[in-house]
Amino acid sequence: MTAIELLGRPFGSITDLVRLHGRDSPDRIALVDADERLTYAEFDRYVDRCAAALQRDGTGAGETIAIVARASVHYVAVFLGALRAGVVVAPLPPSATPDQLVAMIADSEATHLFLDQDNRQALAAKLPAVRARLVDLNAASLARWIDAAEQPQPVTLKPDAPFNIIYSSGTTGTPKGIVQPHRMRWAHAQRGITYGYRA
Repeated sequence: MTAIELLGRPFGSITDLVRLHGRDSPDRIALVDADERLTYAEFDRYVDRCAAALQRDGTGAGETIAIVARASVHYVAVFLGALRAGVVVAPLPPSATPDQLVAMIADSEATHLFLDQDNRQALAAKLPAVRARLVDLNAASLARWIDAAEQPQPVTLKPDAPFNIIYSSGTTGTPKGIVQPHRMRWAHAQRGITYGYRA
């Protein structure tokens, strides 16, 4: 099956698209940030190891991780690694106050909190109140975290399974979690084809 064929199906996994690109276009560049670039083969392997590391830590399908960080290659790999393990992602806004972030982390019941350096410093005074396992979102720390993690156990995703939790303050000013399902995100991926995005 090709990525285009998968996108023609009523439902599929975004991480399966990465897997297909890793197989069919292994040397094509998948991700680039200010510091790193990954081919699809490298990216797919990274996603696998993040998924396996979460499973090794005991985080299973339906549980949640939280990320507070600027966009990076590592951010995307952890996000998709969680999805590959069936884990829900709470991508939290660095612009929120430390008190709001701690409340969102607790509300999401995150097992892990991934932080880049700037956000770790911003949250430093509040981190003792966070029950999630802290993982620094940089190359060296993530390499230690995924050490010895190889292939994840396969997880079958259902369309209505939660994909991510976003927080919106709405009209009250208190952030509330909105759970978005895989079905919705898959529809977004399919819609991209109509705008000329390459699969």
